[in-house]
This record gives sequence, structure tokens and C-alpha cells, in this order.
Amino acid sequence: MNLVVLTILNIFKTMKTHRLFSIYISVFILALFINCKKKEAKKNNIAEIYTNTPSLQIILDNAQLNGSILIYDIEKNIYYSNDFEWAKTGRLPASTFKIPNTIIGLETGVIANDSTKFKWDGINRSVQNWNQDLVLKNAFHYSCVPCYQKIARKIGSTRMKNYLQKLNYDKMVVNSTNIDLFWLEGDSKINQFQQIDFLKRFTNSKLPITKRTHTIMKNILVIDSTKNYTISGKTGWSIRNNANNGWFVGYIKKKDKMYYFATNITPKPTFNMGLFPSIRKIITYNALKELNYIIE
Repeated sequence: MNLVVLTILNIFKTMKTHRLFSIYISVFILALFINCKKKEAKKNNIAEIYTNTPSLQIILDNAQLNGSILIYDIEKNIYYSNDFEWAKTGRLPASTFKIPNTIIGLETGVIANDSTKFKWDGINRSVQNWNQDLVLKNAFHYSCVPCYQKIARKIGSTRMKNYLQKLNYDKMVVNSTNIDLFWLEGDSKINQFQQIDFLKRFTNSKLPITKRTHTIMKNILVIDSTKNYTISGKTGWSIRNNANNGWFVGYIKKKDKMYYFATNITPKPTFNMGLFPSIRKIITYNALKELNYIIE
């Protein structure tokens, strides 16, 4: 029999005075409060569910890719993936690091505001979009490496390390010799679960940053907006020992619901590398459609 019910029965069996009645009522209220708190705690600590999703592997196979697509439904507390072991393995963040780099730049004042312009230095580079003056949002979406190297150098290794620790983005290996390269080469690592955790803390205003920085960053992150959903995120691409590794991380907002994703891929020998810049987004969108998080 429920503890609360037993308490009520005991009250009426043993009640003899008004004072005793008052004591038992107090005990009853306390028992009810504790019982409710236990139920609330149990509800708020639901274990995360990991669901192996073969259809996501099919998406990768059809695209001639190896890797993992990780999608998190925060309302259901369910992670979906084709390969959870891959998703737990740390890799260079590449240009996904432009998210914390922008945040730290804004927090330190190295980036003044969302109208900050990066002057082209006149050096012609292989990415045509970099060979021009760029405002912050374009520098972010064009993944302008020289722009963000300039930001990192101005921040400096000491402030960079301090802010990364504050943001709990602390698997980066940073020093004065690699301050403008540590996210592209070396021993810095982040995995797909950590990417989603960082984005979750960002969207829920759990990062120790100003509201102004949060608002600017939130606007910069938007990639695609329709009447049904808004997708925000960042791609990344690193080449290490002639091996290509690609990222697409972000979140989708549908009315009051949020879903997070972190895709990490490498090409199979048969893959056409000319498609690598676009394929990261394509397969992630396909995965979101497969799980009915995007409905056109």
C-alpha cells in the first residue's frame, strides 16, 4: 500500500486532540511533498536512450562515406546514430571551432560587433570567397581561415585557454606556437557528443557569456530558415596525413522543439572529392528527413 495512504489511515486511527490532528496534518503534508519531489527527480533524470539507426548507415553507404550521423531529440532524451563508437571518438574540430572562436572574440572585444569587417590582405587564396573584404557573418559562413587566424592571434594563447576552460571546451591543445592552427592540426580533439553538448548549453543560455554575445552568435549560426523550421550550424574540414575528415554540427528549431545534430565523415576510396564541400550538409538533411524532423 502507498506510503501516503498508510499515513492518512494512521491519522484517523490515532487522532485524539486538535493538537495531535495538527501534527498529523503536518506530517501528511511533509510526506506528500517528499513523494512529489521523488517523482519529479525521477522524471528529470531519465536515462539517455541510444537508438541504433540502420537507415542512417544506408544514407552514408549510398554517399560512399564512412562515419557517423548523431542526432539528439532533447524532448525524448534519445540519441540516434548509425555508429555510436565513431561518435565517441575525438577528432580535430576544424572550422566548427569558429563557433567558440567567434564567441571568445566577442567576449574579449577582439570582434567589436556583428558589423566587424575583415579587410582582405591582397593575397590570392584557393578559396575565391576569401579574396575580398568580409563582414563577420560572411567570414563565418565562408569559413575564412585567415580571418579567424587573425582573431585567434589577437585573443592570444593565454586568454584562449582561459575562455575555453570557462566554456568547458577544454580538449583543445593551445600554446603560443600554434594559436592560429590548433583547431586544424595537432592534438586538439572533440567528439560528436561533445559538439552537441556545447550547442545544447549554448541554446539553453548555459554558457558563461553575455546576452549580447549570445544574440549575435545565434543570428550568425542560421543557415536555412523556412516556415516549418530553422537550421543553424557550422561545417568543418580537416586534412591530416592526407586523410580528409568532415563535420556538420548544429541544431534545428521547429516551433518550440529543438533537435541537435553532429555529423562526422571520411570519404571512401570511391568517393568523388569534388562533392565533399556539399555532402556533409546533404547527408545530414537526409538523416533529419528520415527521422521526420524535417518535413518539406
